[in-house]
Amino acid sequence: MKIVVHDTAASMSELLNSPLDERPAALRDMLAPLQKVMSGMGDLDLVRMHREGSGFRFDREDPRGHQALARMREADVWNRIESRLTAAWERLGGAVPGIACAGTVHVVLVLGDPDDTLLTVRNAGYFGMGGIPGAIHLTMWPTATSLEKIDWAAAHELHHNVRYANVAWNPATVTVGEQVVAEGLAEAFVRELGGERAMGPWSTTLSRAESDDAHEKVTAAIDVAGMHNLPPYVYGDATARRMGHRPVGLPDFAGYAVGLRIVDAHMAATGLTAAQSTALPAREILRNAGVRTAA
Repeated sequence: MKIVVHDTAASMSELLNSPLDERPAALRDMLAPLQKVMSGMGDLDLVRMHREGSGFRFDREDPRGHQALARMREADVWNRIESRLTAAWERLGGAVPGIACAGTVHVVLVLGDPDDTLLTVRNAGYFGMGGIPGAIHLTMWPTATSLEKIDWAAAHELHHNVRYANVAWNPATVTVGEQVVAEGLAEAFVRELGGERAMGPWSTTLSRAESDDAHEKVTAAIDVAGMHNLPPYVYGDATARRMGHRPVGLPDFAGYAVGLRIVDAHMAATGLTAAQSTALPAREILRNAGVRTAA
């Protein structure tokens, strides 16, 4: 696997210095490496996705953008992401020799919107998307947490990237079980690499009572299928509302915590690591964890 972390620091600096009417085209050019990889997803507009997905505002002047880029450069964010991904791939490839993967993974990091609380509060300033083999998209606004952990988020997304080079993902048939298992595996993988301190806020913030309640609700819906039905069970009520979905009575990112609990039970039962479990079917992991499914 070749890992290409694109120099979006330079691209964004140039974009933020350009006239407002030129910025949408500049953003599209910056995202072009992902657009090529993700073309199989149909009519996917990455500029619109950026606008709707907590990306930085490019329709107005905001001096905070340059300040944020300076902080990220000072923290050596881009080089750290590349080093972390290299180490993560070595662990994955060593755990499952011959595992399928994209020949090249393009990594694009963009600034987020500092006024978007979904990013800065509920996600502590960072999140990513890596489920399409060959593409990892990271969004961050520099906070103490995101500056410390953005490279670990990249490793989380690489686990998804490799998993879905081996496990079929169909938006019409994907289940709650698949989604929460994938998130649990990715967070357990980060923990294998860097310990609990490296993990994101998504799977570590629930109390025991909240975790028990979430586990009951999510596992009761484990066979619910269709990408459009998953967000309430994975991301929780607040994010579900923002995405236009009906809440189901779950706290932020409950599916991540439930997924990690399921994966921990699977690993305890089998002795396998998260890296070794990367390509296992979700139903097998759920069965090992004692979670009943329809088939």
